[in-house]
Amino acid sequence: LDGAIRCSDLAKQVAEWGSPGVALTDHGAMYGVVDFYQKCKSQEVKPIIGCEVYLDPRGHQIRDKKGQNHHLLLLAKDNGGYQNLVKLVSKANTDGFFYKPRIDYDLLSTYGEGLIGSSACLAGEVASLVLQGDEEAAAKKALFYEEILGKGNFYLEVMHNSLPEQARANKGIIRIARETGLPLIATNDAHYLRKED
Repeated sequence: LDGAIRCSDLAKQVAEWGSPGVALTDHGAMYGVVDFYQKCKSQEVKPIIGCEVYLDPRGHQIRDKKGQNHHLLLLAKDNGGYQNLVKLVSKANTDGFFYKPRIDYDLLSTYGEGLIGSSACLAGEVASLVLQGDEEAAAKKALFYEEILGKGNFYLEVMHNSLPEQARANKGIIRIARETGLPLIATNDAHYLRKED
Protein backbone atom coordinates (compact mmCIF):
# COMPACT_ATOMS: atom_id res chain seq x y z
CA LEU A 1 0.00 0.00 0.00
CA ASP A 2 3.05 2.25 0.00
CA GLY A 3 4.78 1.08 -3.16
CA ALA A 4 4.39 0.09 -6.79
CA ILE A 5 5.82 -3.45 -6.72
CA ARG A 6 3.63 -6.32 -7.89
CA CYS A 7 3.98 -9.55 -5.93
CA SER A 8 4.73 -11.62 -9.04
CA ASP A 9 7.54 -9.26 -10.12
CA LEU A 10 8.96 -9.17 -6.59
CA ALA A 11 9.07 -12.95 -6.23
CA LYS A 12 10.67 -13.40 -9.64
CA GLN A 13 13.33 -10.72 -9.01
CA VAL A 14 14.19 -12.05 -5.56
CA ALA A 15 14.57 -15.57 -7.00
CA GLU A 16 16.89 -14.23 -9.73
CA TRP A 17 19.00 -12.52 -7.07
CA GLY A 18 19.27 -15.84 -5.24
CA SER A 19 17.81 -14.41 -2.05
CA PRO A 20 16.22 -17.09 0.16
CA GLY A 21 13.28 -14.94 1.27
CA VAL A 22 11.45 -11.65 1.10
CA ALA A 23 8.97 -9.85 3.36
CA LEU A 24 5.75 -7.98 2.67
CA THR A 25 4.97 -5.32 5.28
CA ASP A 26 2.15 -3.08 4.10
CA HIS A 27 0.99 -0.22 6.30
CA GLY A 28 -1.76 -1.29 8.68
CA ALA A 29 -3.18 -4.00 6.40
CA MET A 30 -2.50 -7.50 5.07
CA TYR A 31 -4.57 -7.44 1.88
CA GLY A 32 -1.75 -8.73 -0.30
CA VAL A 33 -0.66 -11.67 1.85
CA VAL A 34 -2.34 -14.51 -0.06
CA ASP A 35 -1.12 -13.32 -3.48
CA PHE A 36 2.34 -12.63 -2.04
CA TYR A 37 2.53 -16.08 -0.45
CA GLN A 38 1.46 -17.87 -3.63
CA LYS A 39 3.82 -15.91 -5.89
CA CYS A 40 6.79 -16.48 -3.58
CA LYS A 41 6.08 -20.21 -3.30
CA SER A 42 5.88 -20.49 -7.10
CA GLN A 43 9.41 -19.03 -7.31
CA GLU A 44 10.72 -21.15 -4.38
CA VAL A 45 11.31 -18.01 -2.30
CA LYS A 46 10.38 -18.00 1.39
CA PRO A 47 7.52 -15.54 1.99
CA ILE A 48 7.95 -13.59 5.22
CA ILE A 49 4.59 -12.20 6.25
CA GLY A 50 4.43 -9.00 8.21
CA CYS A 51 2.82 -5.63 8.66
CA GLU A 52 4.01 -2.16 9.52
CA VAL A 53 1.40 -1.38 12.14
CA TYR A 54 0.37 1.96 13.59
CA LEU A 55 0.66 2.11 17.37
CA ASP A 56 -0.94 4.74 19.58
CA PRO A 57 0.74 4.57 23.02
CA ARG A 58 -2.31 6.13 24.71
CA GLY A 59 -4.69 3.42 23.53
CA HIS A 60 -6.03 2.13 20.24
CA GLN A 61 -9.62 3.21 20.94
CA ILE A 62 -8.99 6.85 21.84
CA ARG A 63 -10.75 9.07 19.32
CA ASP A 64 -9.10 12.47 19.31
CA LYS A 65 -6.58 14.17 17.11
CA LYS A 66 -3.90 14.21 19.80
CA GLY A 67 -2.88 10.62 19.13
CA GLN A 68 0.42 9.55 17.65
CA ASN A 69 0.48 6.78 15.10
CA HIS A 70 3.99 5.44 15.56
CA HIS A 71 5.12 2.81 13.09
CA LEU A 72 6.20 -0.61 14.33
CA LEU A 73 7.31 -3.41 12.03
CA LEU A 74 5.99 -6.87 12.91
CA LEU A 75 6.92 -10.16 11.21
CA ALA A 76 5.34 -13.56 11.76
CA LYS A 77 7.93 -15.99 13.10
CA ASP A 78 5.69 -19.03 12.81
CA ASN A 79 2.07 -20.00 12.23
CA GLY A 80 1.08 -18.86 15.72
CA GLY A 81 2.70 -15.51 15.01
CA TYR A 82 0.80 -15.27 11.74
CA GLN A 83 -2.49 -15.92 13.58
CA ASN A 84 -1.61 -13.26 16.15
CA LEU A 85 -0.65 -10.77 13.44
CA VAL A 86 -3.99 -11.36 11.72
CA LYS A 87 -5.76 -10.71 15.06
CA LEU A 88 -3.77 -7.52 15.68
CA VAL A 89 -4.42 -6.13 12.21
CA SER A 90 -8.10 -7.09 12.38
CA LYS A 91 -8.55 -5.39 15.75
CA ALA A 92 -6.64 -2.35 14.49
CA ASN A 93 -9.02 -2.02 11.56
CA THR A 94 -12.24 -2.68 13.49
CA ASP A 95 -11.79 -1.47 17.09
CA GLY A 96 -8.84 0.89 16.60
CA PHE A 97 -9.56 2.66 13.33
CA PHE A 98 -9.38 6.43 13.65
CA TYR A 99 -7.88 7.91 10.48
CA LYS A 100 -5.52 4.89 10.55
CA PRO A 101 -5.90 1.32 11.86
CA ARG A 102 -4.19 1.40 15.28
CA ILE A 103 -3.02 -0.96 17.97
CA ASP A 104 -1.62 -0.22 21.43
CA TYR A 105 0.71 -1.81 23.97
CA ASP A 106 -2.03 -3.92 25.54
CA LEU A 107 -3.01 -5.46 22.22
CA LEU A 108 0.64 -6.07 21.37
CA SER A 109 1.15 -7.76 24.75
CA THR A 110 -1.92 -9.95 24.23
CA TYR A 111 -1.06 -10.98 20.65
CA GLY A 112 2.73 -10.62 20.60
CA GLU A 113 3.68 -14.29 20.80
CA GLY A 114 5.33 -15.62 17.66
CA LEU A 115 6.12 -12.15 16.36
CA ILE A 116 9.41 -10.44 15.63
CA GLY A 117 9.40 -6.65 15.85
CA SER A 118 11.68 -3.88 14.76
CA SER A 119 11.77 -0.18 15.50
CA ALA A 120 10.75 0.77 11.93
CA CYS A 121 11.44 4.01 10.09
CA LEU A 122 11.64 7.62 11.29
CA ALA A 123 7.96 7.37 12.25
CA GLY A 124 8.80 4.62 14.74
CA GLU A 125 8.66 5.44 18.43
CA VAL A 126 12.37 4.80 19.06
CA ALA A 127 13.57 6.96 16.15
CA SER A 128 11.11 9.71 17.09
CA LEU A 129 12.52 9.87 20.61
CA VAL A 130 16.08 9.93 19.27
CA LEU A 131 15.20 12.85 16.99
CA GLN A 132 13.64 14.66 19.98
CA GLY A 133 17.03 14.38 21.69
CA ASP A 134 15.95 11.84 24.30
CA GLU A 135 18.11 8.76 23.69
CA GLU A 136 17.55 7.57 27.26
CA ALA A 137 13.80 7.38 26.70
CA ALA A 138 14.41 5.78 23.28
CA ALA A 139 16.54 3.05 24.88
CA LYS A 140 13.89 2.40 27.54
CA LYS A 141 11.22 2.16 24.85
CA ALA A 142 13.30 -0.31 22.83
CA LEU A 143 13.79 -2.50 25.91
CA PHE A 144 10.05 -2.22 26.62
CA TYR A 145 9.28 -3.61 23.16
CA GLU A 146 11.74 -6.45 23.77
CA GLU A 147 9.98 -7.18 27.06
CA ILE A 148 6.62 -7.40 25.27
CA LEU A 149 7.83 -9.53 22.34
CA GLY A 150 10.36 -11.63 24.25
CA LYS A 151 14.14 -11.83 24.39
CA GLY A 152 15.69 -11.85 20.93
CA ASN A 153 12.46 -10.81 19.20
CA PHE A 154 12.98 -7.05 18.92
CA TYR A 155 15.50 -5.35 16.63
CA LEU A 156 16.69 -1.80 16.28
CA GLU A 157 16.48 -0.64 12.69
CA VAL A 158 18.74 1.69 10.71
CA MET A 159 18.24 2.79 7.11
CA HIS A 160 20.42 4.45 4.51
CA ASN A 161 18.59 7.13 2.55
CA SER A 162 19.11 10.77 1.67
CA LEU A 163 17.17 12.19 4.63
CA PRO A 164 19.35 14.17 7.07
CA GLU A 165 17.01 13.18 9.93
CA GLN A 166 17.67 9.52 9.12
CA ALA A 167 21.44 10.01 9.46
CA ARG A 168 20.89 11.64 12.88
CA ALA A 169 18.50 8.89 13.98
CA ASN A 170 20.89 6.15 12.81
CA LYS A 171 23.71 7.47 15.01
CA GLY A 172 21.48 7.46 18.08
CA ILE A 173 20.02 4.04 17.30
CA ILE A 174 23.51 2.56 16.88
CA ARG A 175 24.50 3.98 20.27
CA ILE A 176 21.35 2.49 21.81
CA ALA A 177 22.12 -0.90 20.27
CA ARG A 178 25.61 -0.83 21.81
CA GLU A 179 24.31 0.24 25.22
CA THR A 180 21.38 -2.18 25.43
CA GLY A 181 22.77 -5.16 23.52
CA LEU A 182 19.66 -5.21 21.32
CA PRO A 183 20.38 -6.52 17.83
CA LEU A 184 20.77 -4.01 15.01
CA ILE A 185 19.49 -4.55 11.46
CA ALA A 186 19.86 -2.51 8.28
CA THR A 187 16.68 -2.20 6.22
CA ASN A 188 15.17 0.06 3.63
CA ASP A 189 11.76 0.81 2.23
CA ALA A 190 11.24 -0.75 -1.19
CA HIS A 191 8.71 1.31 -3.09
CA TYR A 192 9.98 0.28 -6.51
CA LEU A 193 11.57 -2.95 -7.71
CA ARG A 194 14.48 -1.39 -9.61
CA LYS A 195 16.26 1.95 -9.34
CA GLU A 196 15.15 2.90 -12.88
CA ASP A 197 11.50 2.43 -11.91
